[in-house]
Amino acid sequence: MEGSNRQQKVAREIQRCFAEIIRGLGMAQFDGAMLTVSGVRISPDLSSAYIYISIFPSEKAGKVMEILKANSKALRGELGNRMGKQLRIIPEITFFVDSSLDYVAHIEELLKK
Repeated sequence: MEGSNRQQKVAREIQRCFAEIIRGLGMAQFDGAMLTVSGVRISPDLSSAYIYISIFPSEKAGKVMEILKANSKALRGELGNRMGKQLRIIPEITFFVDSSLDYVAHIEELLKK
């Protein structure tokens, strides 16, 4: 994993906090989909966080991403409430779909043939 030790620590803490936030909201908030925070990358200046979300079932990914983007300010605020003592500036957050589960399923399908 690239990045400074500080970047890695902040990314891990954001991942942990964000997983708690999503768990607290519950599946109903996300159209019944199950979300997992599969990774977080953070810019060297700690101003931007790229949060990778794994969504099951993957058919709901579009809808879930719309919900996340529509609520990104509130989610960043909640992240700030949880991490405010550790970070001077709470990073801007951008969500990405982690499609590695789809990739694994595709490989499994190919192996069955």
